[in-house]
Amino acid sequence: MSGLTQLSMPLARTAPEGVLPEGVPTPLDLVIPVLNEELRIGRTLAALTDHLAAGGHPVRLIVVDNGSVDATVSVVERECRGLEVEVISCRHRGKGAAVRTGMLHSTASRVAFCDADLSTPVTTFDAALDLLASGHRAVIASRRAAGATYAVKQPIVRRAGSHAFSRFSASLVGPVRDTQCGFKLFDGDLARSVFADMQLNGFAFDVELIARLHRLGVEVAEVAVAWSDDAASTFNPVRDGYEAFRDLMLIKRALKHV
Repeated sequence: MSGLTQLSMPLARTAPEGVLPEGVPTPLDLVIPVLNEELRIGRTLAALTDHLAAGGHPVRLIVVDNGSVDATVSVVERECRGLEVEVISCRHRGKGAAVRTGMLHSTASRVAFCDADLSTPVTTFDAALDLLASGHRAVIASRRAAGATYAVKQPIVRRAGSHAFSRFSASLVGPVRDTQCGFKLFDGDLARSVFADMQLNGFAFDVELIARLHRLGVEVAEVAVAWSDDAASTFNPVRDGYEAFRDLMLIKRALKHV
């Protein structure tokens, strides 16, 4: 999969308090796929870095540009000086392709990915990192775990589609109740091994990821979140919904002999 990635030069920066000096490996790499995110990416990266550094978790942010035609990359380069940020590009379109590119570029002992819209609050990291430290190798945010809430609810069409998608994917992912929430954290070696075998480029890549972990016998811990629907999401219920259901069949075929 290395052919998917074109590297840009890392941003020139100095290390602020709570961030390791350049050249010192960070214990956590955080992958953020972006597509035309110029209006919020600066605030998102600053919020993530500030929260993690305050908790004693220095982080390298790996921003994966998935073909932006706006000023996303320029905003990152202009507003994120002083942060441990690296911008790379992904030739193949699709969130799955972008996340895979970033995860395979990671080197840290713990790796995560999250959406640029921060629909999952930054505080989710606290519980997730605690679970990883306690021995779990895969931790995901969940809108269906006990205690989860919707701070901003999804439109009814997207809610109905989400529940139908969960029902159809249940046979692939075992006891996991929510595959699609946009935050997941892993042991780094495990994540890189699994992502190296993944095939899907679209939104259903999360199901393939959880299905492969399930086949390996890896227990996936779910963390309840207060989730906010993003009205500006690039997910199209008709176009992407059709492709996601189609991809479920591709996953079943791909894993038949795993």
